[in-house]
Amino acid sequence: MKKIKSILIANRGEIAIRIADTAKKMGIKVFGIKTSKEPGAYYLQFMDEIIDFTENQSDIPEFLDIDRLIYILKEYNIDAVHPGYGYLAENPYFAQKCIDEKIIFIGPKPDAIYKLGNKTIAKQIASTHQIPLLEGSNGNIKNTKHARLLAQKIGYPVILKAASGGGGRGMRIVERDEDIEKMFKMAQNESEKAFADSSVFMEKYVKNPRHIEFQILADNYGNTIHLGERECSIQRKHQKLLEESPSSALNDELRKKMGESAIKIAQASKYQNAGTVEFLLDESGNYYFMEMNTRIQVEHPVTEMVTGIDLVEWQIRIAQGEKLTMNQDDVKINGWAIECRINAEDVQSGFSPFLGTIEKIQFPKGKNTRIESGVSDGSVVTSYYDSMLAKLICYGETREKAIANTLSSLNKIIVKGIKTTIPFHKAVLTNPKFINGNISTSFILKDMEQLYYSDTEDELIAAFWAALNYNIELEREDATYVDYEKGKNMTPWLLNKRLKSI
Repeated sequence: MKKIKSILIANRGEIAIRIADTAKKMGIKVFGIKTSKEPGAYYLQFMDEIIDFTENQSDIPEFLDIDRLIYILKEYNIDAVHPGYGYLAENPYFAQKCIDEKIIFIGPKPDAIYKLGNKTIAKQIASTHQIPLLEGSNGNIKNTKHARLLAQKIGYPVILKAASGGGGRGMRIVERDEDIEKMFKMAQNESEKAFADSSVFMEKYVKNPRHIEFQILADNYGNTIHLGERECSIQRKHQKLLEESPSSALNDELRKKMGESAIKIAQASKYQNAGTVEFLLDESGNYYFMEMNTRIQVEHPVTEMVTGIDLVEWQIRIAQGEKLTMNQDDVKINGWAIECRINAEDVQSGFSPFLGTIEKIQFPKGKNTRIESGVSDGSVVTSYYDSMLAKLICYGETREKAIANTLSSLNKIIVKGIKTTIPFHKAVLTNPKFINGNISTSFILKDMEQLYYSDTEDELIAAFWAALNYNIELEREDATYVDYEKGKNMTPWLLNKRLKSI
């Protein structure tokens, strides 16, 4: 067992800060990467030592440059690398390269990453171990003819999925036989662009399912446990926006069955470290294995809040050879936690990315509130990186209290200069069906009449500033005409900024 004394965090933003926080508490020195696209990034303030990548001349993005990362790890004599999520987190070649160079990769072994990262192989493993699966192709789809014959056999609707990767890319739902050729080619093309692999497979499409995932921890000695489930059904285009733990859809019996299936998948692939097994749950309570993510998840904090277990700490401890000090009976789920992904997006424009400078951002504090953010006042939201600015995680003794605490915290967040998904989260949390736990992956499309919450007080403030601005414009010597069409969508904060400039 080699004790880790230093870690390179091969990532950015809030997850880099999250990893650094736990590593420092463990007495581990953390190294961060400074990039040319983000030289003044907020996360760099949390690193013990910064490695300058700003003069990188390679066409390969900094966090994907395997050779350069390996060179840095060796040059600085760093013990381990934590890839976070995204980028190289699920790249078996990078994991193997680290092992070859005697660098500790904080994650599973390359073989498990490869097998579980390929959905076709993962489903074959699940089938061998009698884990429930949706009816579908036995391997990848060969061509359009194969796709049509299989879809007719399974029965429409069906869904085409990329064999490699995830995040909703390479997915196409096919409702009719006449659409199969077009959708098959679209799924192939998108999969090739996103994952350099055009392979796709087919499954029966379940309408109105819930997306339930189980958090796994497995050490190097055959001990595997789960830490309960997360409900991830609030999605847009297969992208999660709000998660909670536990799920209101599961009782103790179903939780036990699904948890045991998740452990079976992990053990069958000789999995080590933290991972997440994802299932679809239909309206009759039947569940089906979808995939396993071989990394830390964006939504891991809700599990930490209800179990009291630091997942990043256990990632590091397992990577350095420690045994799990708990068994399944030791894991207790206490209370409820909800996470809101606060993205720089314009909800009213179909969640389109909103680029610009954050003039001010302020978050509430409290014992039931946790903030994980990678931005601060003056941070610039660019097209280079993901639009997520922060995660708000709130706890309550019950689901009702967790919802109330989340709404209260959302109302206390201040963001000036850009639009965010905060109004969307308010709309979800005040939706009667969500409050009653009646949700599915089609919730946004079918159960939300309005995608954003409009507070009466906010509207009054906006009207006040608009009226005041109008009067000031009329009093200016050069004021001749006020274009209300341009100004009608301005936020109170933008109006305030304009007033200050007069």
